[in-house]
Amino acid sequence: MSELLRFATAGSVDDGKSTLIGRLLYDTKSIFEDQLEAVERTSRERGDEYTNLALLTDGLRAEREQGITIDVAYRYFATPKRKFIIADTPGHTQYTRNMVTGASTADLALILIDARKGVLEQSRRHAFLSSLLGIPHLILCVNKMDLVDWDQDRFEEIKAEFRSFAMKLDVHDLTFVPVSALLGDNVVHRSANAPWYEGSSLLHQLEEVHIASDRNLIDARFPVQYVIRPQSGTHLDYRGYAGTVAGGVFRPGDEVVVLPSGFGSTIAAIDGPGGVPVTEAFSPMSVTIRLADEIDVSRGDLICRSHNRPHAGQDVDATVCWLTEASTLSAGTRLTVKHTTRSVKALVADLQYRLDINTLHRDDTAGALSLNEIGRVRLRTQQPLFFDEYRRNRTTGSFILVDDATHSTVGAGMILGPSQ
Repeated sequence: MSELLRFATAGSVDDGKSTLIGRLLYDTKSIFEDQLEAVERTSRERGDEYTNLALLTDGLRAEREQGITIDVAYRYFATPKRKFIIADTPGHTQYTRNMVTGASTADLALILIDARKGVLEQSRRHAFLSSLLGIPHLILCVNKMDLVDWDQDRFEEIKAEFRSFAMKLDVHDLTFVPVSALLGDNVVHRSANAPWYEGSSLLHQLEEVHIASDRNLIDARFPVQYVIRPQSGTHLDYRGYAGTVAGGVFRPGDEVVVLPSGFGSTIAAIDGPGGVPVTEAFSPMSVTIRLADEIDVSRGDLICRSHNRPHAGQDVDATVCWLTEASTLSAGTRLTVKHTTRSVKALVADLQYRLDINTLHRDDTAGALSLNEIGRVRLRTQQPLFFDEYRRNRTTGSFILVDDATHSTVGAGMILGPSQ
């Protein structure tokens, strides 16, 4: 089974992001003939001298700009080595929430820079958000190199400037690729126009980037989503706990503990899709765990190892991105926190600072967070949460905030740790 890589694309206006995505889809033969014919026809009607591959994604972009849809556009393609999901995120400041949404599950972020314009404020913002969201791999595509005559000095200048900024961030794996999305240079195949570039093509890097070790295989975490207990038939004695593994590895025979009750047991069996037994389960597998003992387990509980438990507490510090213009977040705001499969009432005990995502400046005097703003808050929950720091586990370290009156999602948060 080929491995899946999720990556988010970000960039400034007219930096060629749509063309790059179109080029990847076209050169990997991931578009239908009628789609290609429509793009070629539209290109001719517009008087373009070439097939405008940006048209493959521009329909969605136009919808987004008109306010018809504010979500992220997703694209799918595959090569013999890997399957890919592209989250095409908008670049404007007012769409920060969209980038947070689209990049929250990404393994890799692809940031485009126009070789003529260099590193812009938006480029820094996208890199910061990628770092904030804990995306382990970052590829900086310096696009439109053909318009600067494949000038190596220009590429090295951009590379040095961006690397200098990235040193302030938590970026572990940073790669630079000079490309021309329009002409296809260094996108799917290496280009002869840049003999000085010793790296591989963009697609080759996407196929080869090592993501297996990014998952937390140490801390075993299994949030219970559903209790399976047949009411009729031949399996009346069956009792299993279904959910998605959020971390670590579970095997039959493992000693585990259920939170919040603290009752211990042993894993009797693990059933995969269709009830087929599996010998081990790890993230992000969806399985049903059966325990040797009949203990009280319900939705929202967490199964973990006896000697490796998450933090348990009602006071957490978190970074929150506010996602709605209908209200603001401030000290005293009451919300529902949805964390893994658990929902609890919460109070914003303190807004510690608002973060300027362009300058990284912390505004300690801020009284509230508005739409697209990011800040550090202290939450007090009515019942304990069972969590890890976000940088250690992106599943058990994240949550969403829900408005109790409208039931709308109004915020997304990344847990920094227990409140000090």
